[in-house]
Amino acid sequence: MKNILLILLVLTVAVVAKPAHAANFDFSKAVAIGSGPKTVIEFTDPDCPFCRKAAKYFEGRRDVTQQVFFYPLSRHPRAKEKAQYILSHMDRATAYHEVMSGKLDSLQKYEGITPNGVKLQEEQLEIVKKQKIDSTPTFFINGRIIVGFDKIKIEEALGQ
Repeated sequence: MKNILLILLVLTVAVVAKPAHAANFDFSKAVAIGSGPKTVIEFTDPDCPFCRKAAKYFEGRRDVTQQVFFYPLSRHPRAKEKAQYILSHMDRATAYHEVMSGKLDSLQKYEGITPNGVKLQEEQLEIVKKQKIDSTPTFFINGRIIVGFDKIKIEEALGQ
């Protein structure tokens, strides 16, 4: 009986822990950061301190291309506006680095938010819901899902 329960438990975990594949994502809706051969899909909040640590970590990696989707958490009241600011810019990578570094935190208002940026932020939120993301940062790397900024797990998933 114990063996049957163990087999059922293993099968359940295998089904629940189904790896995520990059093909399941619409990268035309993401912000691409970097140009390395390794893809990191990231769900982030512009005001999350752990997301900001991750942004700083990836900034130093030349072997990675981040595909960033924003998930502004309700406990960060300016995060949605910051995501829309980034998504409204022609050079989204530069806007991403400015926001994630904290350089723009003192702004009272984020100028240049466009209807297209607002629409893209809403489309990204639909992707977040579809993927059942519930915390930030969340990373999809080589079929693995990593919740939180865990440098050791990220480096293992990247093959480092």
